[in-house]
Amino acid sequence: MRYSQLLLKTTKESKQFDSINATLLIKGGFIDQTMAGVYTFLPLGWRVLNKIENIVREEMDAIGAEMLMPTLSPRSLWEQTNRTGFDVLFEARGANKASLAKNDTAFIINPTHEELITPIVQKMKPSYKDLPFGVYQIQTKFRNEERPKSGLLRGREFRMKDLYSFHVSLESMQEYYEKAKEVYMNVFRRVGLGDDTYIVRASGGDFTKDFSHEFQTVCESGEDTIYVNDEGDGWNKEVATEEVQSSYTQHPASEVGNIFPLGTKFTKAFNYHFRHEDGQEKPVYMASYGIGTSRIMGVLVEKFHDERGIIWPDSVAPYTVYLAGLNGDDETIRNQADGVYKALQKAGIDVLYDDRNVSPGDKFGDADLLGIPWRVVVSKKTGGQIEVKRRTEQDNTLMSAEEFIKQVTN
Repeated sequence: MRYSQLLLKTTKESKQFDSINATLLIKGGFIDQTMAGVYTFLPLGWRVLNKIENIVREEMDAIGAEMLMPTLSPRSLWEQTNRTGFDVLFEARGANKASLAKNDTAFIINPTHEELITPIVQKMKPSYKDLPFGVYQIQTKFRNEERPKSGLLRGREFRMKDLYSFHVSLESMQEYYEKAKEVYMNVFRRVGLGDDTYIVRASGGDFTKDFSHEFQTVCESGEDTIYVNDEGDGWNKEVATEEVQSSYTQHPASEVGNIFPLGTKFTKAFNYHFRHEDGQEKPVYMASYGIGTSRIMGVLVEKFHDERGIIWPDSVAPYTVYLAGLNGDDETIRNQADGVYKALQKAGIDVLYDDRNVSPGDKFGDADLLGIPWRVVVSKKTGGQIEVKRRTEQDNTLMSAEEFIKQVTN
């Protein structure tokens, strides 16, 4: 993609937002704030989010089938599960006064989908032979946060992967639950958070009296506190005993995922049973599993940045290479840069080609701010070669375009 053809405008303004991720993502033209807690993902940010979600999708396919549920649900479903008092619910009503007079129905804008998926599966009437199974979606969710803050970490509108599993027994649910932990850690390793992410016990909240489990990434700016020992056993501060707090190591952390053993809470609310092989009706067990994909994006920026900008892990960077053509008034150099651009594209390498007529300083500043893993420069100084530098390194190297392509593709 040529920079001149991309809806991208970086800013060097010194304005600081309430978090590192909001500041750098807005300055880098990844997102735009519509209002408190609500952001537009601009083309560069959408590329990053898509890469994160594709990794999530590839891993979730090992334990579930993807689907898509509606954003709106009837309030009656939430009344049936006794969750209309959920303090973060948004309700929606028609804006036309004439239609309100005829139909004053309120709808819930879903923050989660237990109320929808349970009756859907109940309609399918799967037998004991069909269980267990899991279904998931990746979707925009809504929470009526009183004080949205920290950029993508706590918003009113956000992206989430939610998976729901259905089982004939508690034992089956627990087995699937443990498998989901492994799959989740695969996700966090692949997006670049694996070394610092721990599974910690947490409150079951509105879902269960048992512990739920959070996936917490150690992060200096994290809003949570966790306690972890040398074996990786972890606790959220809210449920940690005094003994744990005194013997485990304390860390600030940010939550990137959570899983809940729901048991029969929702299936009982909808009177959903299955017929066992012995002919008896028995309750269906459930669990739910969430990953905040837009939240992951924010946590990555909080963890991986320096004074110059973002440092994206290779797996989720918007592009692999930032190609800067200098001396654009020189036709020979311009043609050489164009040739390098075409060669990178032909090799299947994602490249952002900065073809603007701006100063080298502006181009290098954007390369650092955007955090693309490789910077490649074509100029009079490089001769027939290219200047290559890793975002994480200080030194640059001269090599041929062919050598660089081989290095990156290998």
